[in-house]
This record gives sequence, C-alpha cells and structure tokens, in this order.
Amino acid sequence: MGISMSRDRYDARAGQTLPLLAFLMLLKYGPAGAARPPVTAALIAANALVYFRPGDLDALLPRLRQVTFNPHLIIKYGDLRRFFLSAFYHTSEAQFFMNMTSLLRTGAELEASMGSSEFASMVVSLVGLSQGFTLLLSKGLLSLGNHVPYYHFSAGFSGVVLGMNVVLNARAGDVVWFGVAIPAKYVAWLELLLVQALNPEAHLVGNVGGILAGLAYLVLRRGAEPLDLMFSGIGDIVSQPVRFAGRLLRSAAAHRPRRSVQGHVASLPRETGRSVQGHVASLPRETVQGMWGCTACSYDNSRCADVCEMCSTPHQDRGFSRRRHLQEGGNRELSVEELSVEEIRRRRLQRFEK
Repeated sequence: MGISMSRDRYDARAGQTLPLLAFLMLLKYGPAGAARPPVTAALIAANALVYFRPGDLDALLPRLRQVTFNPHLIIKYGDLRRFFLSAFYHTSEAQFFMNMTSLLRTGAELEASMGSSEFASMVVSLVGLSQGFTLLLSKGLLSLGNHVPYYHFSAGFSGVVLGMNVVLNARAGDVVWFGVAIPAKYVAWLELLLVQALNPEAHLVGNVGGILAGLAYLVLRRGAEPLDLMFSGIGDIVSQPVRFAGRLLRSAAAHRPRRSVQGHVASLPRETGRSVQGHVASLPRETVQGMWGCTACSYDNSRCADVCEMCSTPHQDRGFSRRRHLQEGGNRELSVEELSVEEIRRRRLQRFEK
C-alpha cells in the first residue's frame, strides 16, 4: 500500500509495466494444456483497468483521492466506498506491477487447487477481512497514542495478496525461501519484512492486516466457507416464516377428525361421556365358531337363529346372519321380518323335542 495523494491520474499511464505484465500472463496462460484460472485473470484485468483508466473509463471511475483508505474518514462518515474500493487502486506503477505479479503467481496456483467459485469466495472474504483488520489495528494504535496509521491514506491490493500467501502456504510443510528451508507458516511474515525493506513507504499496518485476514480465513474455513455461512444464515432467516406456516398446517391437520372405513370402532359416532369400549361391548359377541352371544342376556345362540333363544332379543348383525343363511340354505330366507315371535318359539320347541 502507498501513501500518494498528489494526483488523480497516473504519470506512468503508458509505462512499461503493462506490456511486461501481459508477457508474464502469456507465459502463464499460453502453453497448451496449462491451467487458465479465469478469476485470477479477471482480477488482474480489473486492477489494470482501474490503474490505467483507458478512454471513457477515466470519467466513470472515482478518483484516487475519493477512494483511498483512511480509517478516520471511514469511521467518521461510514464511507464504505473507501473501505472496499481502495483495495483495487494503486498509488504507483511499481506498486501495481509488484502486486499483480504476486497475484498472478499466488492466485493462479490457489484457483487451480480450490476451484474458481471457492477462490472467488475467498477473494471477497479476504478483501473484507484485510480492510477490517487494518481499521481495527489503526484504531487500536490510536488509543495507544500512535495517531499516524489512523489518519494515513493508503491503497493497494497487497493486503489481499499477503492473505492469499497465508492460505497457500498453509497447505505446505517446509518451503525453500531464497535457498533456505523454513516453515511455510512464516513465509508471509518474511515477505512482509522484505516488502518493508524494499519499500519503506509501504503501509505496514495494511500489510499486517492482510496477513491476519489470511489467518482468520483459515480458521473460518475449517467449518465452512465464510460466504456460505453468510448465505446460509440469510437463508435460515428467510425460511423461518415458511417453517412456522408449515408447523401451523401440520398442527391443524393433526387435530382434524379422521374418518376410516375399516373396522366398526372407527365408524362409530362420537358421543360425549361414552368410551370406545362401550361401543365395542354393544356389538354382538362372537363366541365359538358358529355361535353368537346375546347382548341382553349373554346367552350363546346358534348362528342359524336371528333372535336369542332365551330372551327373544334380535341378533344385531342380521345382515351378516342373513347372508350366511343364503349361502347355506340356498333361497331359503329366515329373517326376523318374515317370522313372527310365536313361529320362532314353536320351531324352538320342536327342536328341543327332537
């Protein structure tokens, strides 16, 4: 990150960095069979368009002084444009070239291993996290008496690139850095020291914020993608009314009286103060095979009789008894409607006399 605020248009607009950067991209994307990460290429193209501002794009894009990162202005006015857009602006051509070459190397390798969608999610997360950590660090230093970072103007993609380096090196063990084998987790901090040594004007707080953003992303990524967590949280909030309505419908359906055509108990009418057992007891009691029990005197009657032989109470399952008589006796029908009580008694006496 730089501190230049003296110009809105860049002096080296037609310098040598763009052709050199294009040549490096050709070496990376040109060979047959080489991986061609689209998100990395789009990020480099977007940063190049913002820096060089060709043609009518110069009038459309905000000026550098309008978007540079300044913690004081962001907190005082809630300027989100400075918070997000400052990462895609650069204050010098050297800063632009160094950040884009690092992005080409680190971004292409990460995107090839993670996939384009996951890589894009990581970039968006790192932009927000790196800017947020820079803001918090500046505010913390202000409370300790260091006012410089809080009122400092800066811009650049270096914080995001350093965060990418943290994520990339977390997948490796030891790496060789300038001929020395060192643990991969320390590479980002060594690169930070190298950048500060080569460019003392680089924004130290912003670069530290980028490294912290990479570490925070790794912690969040152990569970799920940060954007996935955000989208799933929004989905849960939106789906709450739908789930509540579904519970109401299920509750109403559970209290609705059920009708069944199977069995005598389900078809009985509901009466206050009478239990289901009472309905079951009122049905004809079937004893042994071929006998039925009277509901009035509990006398066991033959299946051929439609009335109780003891108390002359009609058999309540007359329809079933009549069908069995039809099956056993052909067209001979013996129903209560056709025989009088006296005739039934006479036939009973005749059966006993036998």
